Amino acid sequence: MATTIKDVAREAGVSVATVSRVMNGHAAVTPETRERIQRIAAELRFTPSSAARSLITRRTHTVGALLPDLHGEFFSELIRGIDLAARARGLHLLVSSSHGNAAEAAAALRAMHGRVDGLLVMSPHVDADFLGGNLTPGLPAVLMNSAVDDPHHAMLRVDNFGGAQAMMRHLVGVGHRQIAFIAGPEHNHEARERLRGYRAALAELLPGVPELVLQGDFTDASGERAGQELLARAQRPDAVFAGNDMMALGCLASLTRAGLEVPGDIALAGFDDIPICRYVRPALTTVRVPIVELGALALAELASAIETPGKAPAGPRTLRAELVVRQSSHRA
Repeated sequence: MATTIKDVAREAGVSVATVSRVMNGHAAVTPETRERIQRIAAELRFTPSSAARSLITRRTHTVGALLPDLHGEFFSELIRGIDLAARARGLHLLVSSSHGNAAEAAAALRAMHGRVDGLLVMSPHVDADFLGGNLTPGLPAVLMNSAVDDPHHAMLRVDNFGGAQAMMRHLVGVGHRQIAFIAGPEHNHEARERLRGYRAALAELLPGVPELVLQGDFTDASGERAGQELLARAQRPDAVFAGNDMMALGCLASLTRAGLEVPGDIALAGFDDIPICRYVRPALTTVRVPIVELGALALAELASAIETPGKAPAGPRTLRAELVVRQSSHRA
């Protein structure tokens, strides 16, 4: 038979309510009594029922994360950051994906209602109407990389615009003049900001030089297709700046398969700095997004909102994107 809270109370010579207060971290117990109850609970191998604890505290000790996708190193690193921060606080993590579909995003949020104490939301479909229609009033939520500034929720975003500008300054600075850009999904806020940074820097640094934008969708396959489009052009660009690393790696596959040398024949750069970038050959110049830090900070904001109900959320916070120069963008 499993040990119950009544067994612990009987051995410790206290009431069930006192044991419950100790197990739930309440302060209204003397240090001596707390120590005795914890020692006896350990000796009896008593494990509190999470379901019973939730009924008492009205907390599930679980947080949810809605992400656009779960595939690829970016989301693997993001989930790692969230999970590490959650486990450090004794929280469990539920993760769901919208797969780029607004209806699926809404369904995923509704499915988490009553199961989580708070939500992390990263979705290209987030706007005021989406939040109002799918978030339970009063449920703490933190938005990540969203286009909307909602006064009711904390927001963390990456400086995608500034990161793209920094990459363009680097490419122009090492001598490239015809620079193509592989854009991400049109509906994605991060993709739009990176494209906007490319265009703004191009107009500033190379006035009169026309843009060359190829459409991608953040997958390596779309980067590979973009590389094939570039190879079919009568005049190839000096450099290719992909809106994320996966598209840059797909483009690299097309270029090398066609016998071109990177960066000898054409330079290449990406965005995100996923772990594989430093191991491919040539190592990929990119813009480093603090992916793990983004997840950890978002979880910390959410935990704070859960612990202090009614507290006004902090204003939007922007994390810096950092240029990382490697071999793929210029000759050594």
